[in-house]
Amino acid sequence: MNDIITVRGFVASEIRSSTTPGGTGTASFRLGSTERRFDRANDVWVDGNTNWFSVQAFRHLAGNIGCSVKKGQRIIVVGKLKLRQWEHDGKIYHVAEIIAESVGHDLMWGSANFIRTTSGTSPQITPAAPDVEPENPWPSADEDGEDGPHDDEDPGAAAERGVILPAGEGDEPVLVDADTGELVDAGV
Repeated sequence: MNDIITVRGFVASEIRSSTTPGGTGTASFRLGSTERRFDRANDVWVDGNTNWFSVQAFRHLAGNIGCSVKKGQRIIVVGKLKLRQWEHDGKIYHVAEIIAESVGHDLMWGSANFIRTTSGTSPQITPAAPDVEPENPWPSADEDGEDGPHDDEDPGAAAERGVILPAGEGDEPVLVDADTGELVDAGV
């Protein structure tokens, strides 16, 4: 079976990144997709069955998944469905795999901050020159300047919350959580 499938669900495992012997980057994780339905008798939404998928990605997509996707986040996966079965100790096992072509956050559940990469800036192939300190285009919240910590707060607290990203020409900078990539409260 080699069908294209689109699945909305949640990341159920940590992202496992590796490299093949040939040097190709890979990323894999488990995806759960739970059916929701409205129970008219009780006037509430209820969870139905959960379908489980193993998701596998390669090359640049794998690198971007490793940098962007975290366990528990809601995502959408588009890829080729592969149904496999095998036998072990007299039992037959089945697994549904998706070879991902596209992966993105489900914006129904939150916001995302997209940063486009070019072919030369893939997360897997951007090592800094060993004798040159890399320039940081994304200053952290603990650096000096107008976007640094306020006088009435702990200096380390701003750094723990995230990094400040320029929103655009003439716009105010935005604070982004360094762990999740989500926007932090604009009132900060």
